Amino acid sequence: MKKRVTGIGGIFFKTNDPEQARQWYAKHLGIESESWGTTFPWRDAENPEQTGSTAWCLFPKDSQYFTQEFMVNYRVENLAELITQLKAEGVTIVSGPEESEFGKFAWILDHEGRKIELWEEGKG
Repeated sequence: MKKRVTGIGGIFFKTNDPEQARQWYAKHLGIESESWGTTFPWRDAENPEQTGSTAWCLFPKDSQYFTQEFMVNYRVENLAELITQLKAEGVTIVSGPEESEFGKFAWILDHEGRKIELWEEGKG
């Protein structure tokens, strides 16, 4: 396996009032977003024809999608292979892999119990 993590796929955080937070970030930082969040497009430095995006999403304070205040989504090259390696290394796998229209996802815990999302972008 060449790389495990290839970049940040997104940053997700909880807020008391997602709509108020969405408006604050739009007004003060210029981050225009939908109710689910937004994406920041980019091009790969080594292969400029390859595009991607980083997600930025607000969640209600009582969301159970993750329990801590923030959750980082890491982009990975081969989720199935990485999960196999992480299991062999004794890393706690919370759930996944699972597939959606956005790609493949799995969730693990770091050494202090923080939930981390791993994401392999869909091909098409």
